Formats: sequence, C-alpha cells, structure tokens
Amino acid sequence: MKITLIGVGLIGGSMALKLKAKGLASYVYGVDQNEAHLTEAQQLGIIDEMASLEYAVAHSDLVILAIPVDASREMLPLILNLVDDTQTVMDAGSTKEGIVDAVKDHPKRDRFVAFHPMWGTENSGPKSALSESFTGKAAVICDREHSAEDALKTVELVAENLDMHLIYMKAQDHDIHTAYISHISHITSYALANTVLEKEREEDTIFQLASSGFSSTVRLAKSHPEMWVPIFKQNKENVLDVLNEHISQLRKFKSALEKDNDELLEELIRNANKIRGILGEK
Repeated sequence: MKITLIGVGLIGGSMALKLKAKGLASYVYGVDQNEAHLTEAQQLGIIDEMASLEYAVAHSDLVILAIPVDASREMLPLILNLVDDTQTVMDAGSTKEGIVDAVKDHPKRDRFVAFHPMWGTENSGPKSALSESFTGKAAVICDREHSAEDALKTVELVAENLDMHLIYMKAQDHDIHTAYISHISHITSYALANTVLEKEREEDTIFQLASSGFSSTVRLAKSHPEMWVPIFKQNKENVLDVLNEHISQLRKFKSALEKDNDELLEELIRNANKIRGILGEK
C-alpha cells in the first residue's frame, strides 16, 4: 500500500515507521511545510520521497493527515477534492467533532475515516517518532457509519498493524471523553509548571529538588502550543466543563487546609484513590 503522510512529526512519523516495519506500507510520500522535517524524516526512513500534495495523493492508496487539528479542518476538504472512490483518507487528530463537521456535506465524505490513536508524548518532530509507540493502546474511529465500507476496512487494517485495539464512538462523545482524560491533564500540567515558575525563581533549586512525582506531573507542560492551542479551542466547551469541575475540586482541598479539616482532606484523598481500581495498580 502506498501512503501519503501529511505531517511527518511524532504521530505521523511513528505511524509510518510501524506500518513500514509491518510491511503494510510499501512506499511513503512525505508532505510537510517544514522542509527540515521532510529531510530529517527521509534520513530516518520515515518517508521514501518528499512530494507535493497533489502528486503524493495522486499516487497513494491511503492519505494520513497528522497535523494540528486547526490545519486538519482546513486541509481535509482540499484533500477530499483530490481523491477518487478507491482511495482512503484518515486523520489522527485529538478532537473530532470540528473535523467531521468540516466535511459533513462534502461529496467524498465517505472516503474519510475519523481516527484518533490514543498516544502521544511531549516531544515533537521526526526525531521523536517511535515504531512501537502505539502497541497496546486504544484507537478510536468516530462516526463510522459515514465512511465507505472499504475505507473503514482500510483504517481498521492500519489500526491492526499498529497493534492497537479499536473503539468506535460518535465524534461528539469522543471530544467529551478526551476532554476528561487528556485535555484537562495538559491544562493542569501547564498551570502547575506556571505556578512553580512563578513562586520558585531559583531554577537550580527546581532542578535539584524535582522528584519523580513532580517531573511526571509537569511532563506534559513541555508539549508545544502549536498543537495544543488548537485542541483547546476546538474542544472549548468540553474543556471548560471539566476545567470548572477541576477548579471546584481544588477549592475543596484549599478549604480543607484552611479550616484544618483533616477528615475532609483524608476523604478527598481516599476518594481519589478509587482511580487505582480503574487504571490498575501501577
């Protein structure tokens, strides 16, 4: 299968490496605004050839759109204008409702499959791509009833070769759930990093005293705004909903400390401990 990879960074690059290793991708065309990333991706074996969008799409069976979600909304209709009824287009964005709405009336809508591989790191660029990144992780396909059967099977085959397990849901539901388990985590990490940077002015002290707990909690704060500002904007209502609840929970901890209410503090912590049963003992 010949593939066009639009966006040769962390997510797209990791997908391409795995699909090539599995033998599903026989040839990968790379399309990216960043010339340095294209050169690096070719040197790393992520892509086989740099190409224009039109040329790459015309010579591919599958188009993978792995760019920030605001750019995906703009590019997806243009890509669908270029494909025929034998080609498949999929994205890898962290929000879905806005993307599917952008092409809901497009005559080639059925050639598109809305896809979200549930994995990512704070790193970016081709050098961050890892072949085994998606193994054992969840892959979400949204609004599958709007995709042609053969296009859907192609993307299911991609997920299988990425060694992911598939989940199907509505785009609207997807955005609600990702606000709870992904998007709020990033906002919390950014806020904590800003809090520490504001209150602790001695950078050496932060470095010397940072525990593994602190480091893991603020790891996501290293994620780039070019990716996350569009995600927060596109999922604004859901993110605001969960953010309001998060602020409410913080106020409970603040109140318990202010009033020396040890019983409430213990209750809040014990209630939070219930997450162990959901995520498993780790």
